[in-house]
Amino acid sequence: MLKNKKILIGITGSIAAYKIAFLVRLLIKDGAEVKLIMTASAMNFVSPLTLATLSKNEVLSELSDNNTWANHVMLGRWADIMLIAPLSCNTLSKMCTGACDNLLQAVYLSATCPVVVAPAMDEDMWLHPSTKKNINTILGYGNNVIAVNNGELASGLTGEGRMAEPEEIVQWLETYFSHTGTLIGKTVLVTAGPTHEAIDPVRFIGNASSGKMGIAIANELHLRGANVTLVMGPTTETLPASIDCIHVKSAEEMYNACLNIFENTDWAIMCAAVADYTPVKKEIQKIKKQGELLQIELKKTKDILSAMGALKKDNQCLIGFALETNNEKQYALGKLTSKNADMIVLNSLNDNGAGFGHDTNKITIFDKRGGEYYFDNKLKKDVATDIVNTIIKYTND
Repeated sequence: MLKNKKILIGITGSIAAYKIAFLVRLLIKDGAEVKLIMTASAMNFVSPLTLATLSKNEVLSELSDNNTWANHVMLGRWADIMLIAPLSCNTLSKMCTGACDNLLQAVYLSATCPVVVAPAMDEDMWLHPSTKKNINTILGYGNNVIAVNNGELASGLTGEGRMAEPEEIVQWLETYFSHTGTLIGKTVLVTAGPTHEAIDPVRFIGNASSGKMGIAIANELHLRGANVTLVMGPTTETLPASIDCIHVKSAEEMYNACLNIFENTDWAIMCAAVADYTPVKKEIQKIKKQGELLQIELKKTKDILSAMGALKKDNQCLIGFALETNNEKQYALGKLTSKNADMIVLNSLNDNGAGFGHDTNKITIFDKRGGEYYFDNKLKKDVATDIVNTIIKYTND
């Protein structure tokens, strides 16, 4: 599966670095060509001589050594993928800020190949808000993250933060290369996030959608070679720099953006949490506090999914989302029919870890041919993979 693939591994200072020797052996056995870069801290955990012997390539660690210059630009162009494993908390922070104080960072910043990281750190560090923010930031840069495991840690504790095992990393790489390029030529519209319906200049009606699910889907599609346009409602999430993004605020703006694009798309994946109602009158000045009650008259917003369902051609695939609190399957199937969608992705607020704001989600997908696909609770990045795989299967049948 990895025969003749060029894999560049960056090793940082973590006890999990000892596993890289076994990883290199597995990659070589699978037919890959492997080159390695180490930070100074990484050398405290694994010997460069061991890795050079296994990879049959010199292990690099310095930008220059006497009169020799390590060409960081060419290293990033040589590789089919750059894997940073283990990824320490320190290097993660540097990746976010663009720090360039060692060879690994210089190669990362100049790499033209895809980059994937396998984090390794103690649970308290992994769960710290700054780490979560930094992970989201590098995802927004278009990088990939291999999920950490829950298990025994170097501190003696047990919890999240353990680096994925070498076999799991090889499997991730095999899956990645088997998917890469499979959607070249496909044009896909994805919507994400909430809409904000203005009441006055400072207030709006909205919801708690973060846009994480739609962003993950857009990234997955882009990874597979699709031409993706992301129509994005208001969000604080880091957006992928490599994907065309149209920023909107209101349901009306999202409606217009989507209808302008839809005719020329192969797939439309409508993940955004669009407001059902908007104020009839939007005040020009801030509404002042007066009286005990304030009444705001609302009107229905334009139904984007229905409008696209009415326009949909036979060669187009339309996917909607349904977030429900009761009678979930009934409402999802009703939406599938009434909107003339090909598929509906259902998630329920009754499921732990699903819905707005979470890094995880749990979904069921219904298609108009009667198919039902159930998936366990997963990171939204992995949920995006399940959704795209299901759409591919549906459109290929």
